[in-house]
This record gives sequence, C-alpha cells and structure tokens, in this order.
Amino acid sequence: MDIILVPGFWLDASSWEEVTPALEAAGHRPHPLTLPGMEAMDADRSGIGLRDHINAVTAAVDNLDGKVVLVGHSGGGAIIHGVVDARPDKVERAIYVDSGPLGEGDVINNQLRADGDGIPLPPWEDFEDADLVDLDEGLRKAFRSRAVPEPKGVAYDPQHLHDTRRYEVPATVIACEFPSSLLREWIDAGHPFVAELARIREVEYVDLPTGHWPQFTKPQELARAIVKAVDRTRH
Repeated sequence: MDIILVPGFWLDASSWEEVTPALEAAGHRPHPLTLPGMEAMDADRSGIGLRDHINAVTAAVDNLDGKVVLVGHSGGGAIIHGVVDARPDKVERAIYVDSGPLGEGDVINNQLRADGDGIPLPPWEDFEDADLVDLDEGLRKAFRSRAVPEPKGVAYDPQHLHDTRRYEVPATVIACEFPSSLLREWIDAGHPFVAELARIREVEYVDLPTGHWPQFTKPQELARAIVKAVDRTRH
C-alpha cells in the first residue's frame, strides 16, 4: 500500500525517518512529504495557506496508481481531511496521529504567534505538559534544531469542504496526549471540537500514550500502529 505521511507544524519529511523503515519492512511504500514553505528556514512562506498544503498532498495522491492511505500528524490531520474531501474515491483510510479531521470553517490554530509570514516553533513553556510527555532534553534539542517556521496561512485559514463522501472513508485515530475514551466522551456530549469526527461512518481508535510527537518519542510503536491500521484496511 502507498502510505502518504503528512507532518505536523514545524516539520518536514525527515520527521518520519524513524517510522518509515518499519512500514517498508511490512511491505508498504511510505511517501513522507515536505510541504510548500517548509523546505528550509529561509523558504518563501508568503501567500502559502491551508489550501496550498491540501493541494500539494492531493497532487501526491494523484501521482500514485490505485488507492492510498493518508497519515496526518497534528496539523497534518486537517490537511489530510481536506484531501479526503478532494479525493474520497482515492483514499483507502485516513490515519490521524494525535489529531483529527477539521470541519468546515474551522481553523487549525490562529492563536499561534506569527513572525512575518511564518510561525516559529514556540518556546517549550508555551506547550501543555501533556504535549511534552517523553520528549526529553535530547529530543527537544533535536526537534528545535530541525524546526522550520510554519506558513501563517496554514494555521489561520479556515477549512473549506465540499464532498460529503468524505464521511464514507474509514478513519483511524491514534490517540497520544489524551486517551481515546476522552474523545468518545466528547463525541457523546456533542462537543464541537469533535463534530467532524463524529460524522465519519467508520472510526477506530488506537491508544498510544505519549506526548504530542510520537514519531520522536515512540516511533516504533507508532509505526506498528500504522501498519496494523493499514492491514485491517486491506483485509
């Protein structure tokens, strides 16, 4: 199976480097992406918005024969949901890594502080404790050294969706910061944060307790969870 890996904010294709070997060993073809404006610290981020990232991933889908699995970490979850909406017939499964689908009119995070056209990785004290579980000093240093400012428009632009067939595409949520039981409680309570997730016909939940960046803190466990989700899709 072709597996397109979409990184979260501040990260490029290399952020998946400890996850992809296990996917390849299982016989799959991983395609980690670096999205527009994320190529380098000095990349031009002016005018790049959420739709540009969705279009870039959609182009990657179109370049592959047959159906694909999409994996989106953090803000990448909003991006892959936009791709599911754009190509519902091409996506076998959407896997949300500590993330979820972003609904019509919603934004990923317009509270993040921008510096010009980009949003630098905030200081660690700006994150919740749950974000940083297992992210030790060495991992924090490595993360910060590789972090690229996120294009402001990706975080601030509203999501626009058009095709209700997106709800027919099976989804897997790999829950890290918060247990999946909490997501289910929010769905049962009608919480707006999970309104789009609640509309998807088939959702499975996988618990992988760690912080917000399992590709760094628990890459082997994350890879196994992705492989299991893909294998369930194929059988």
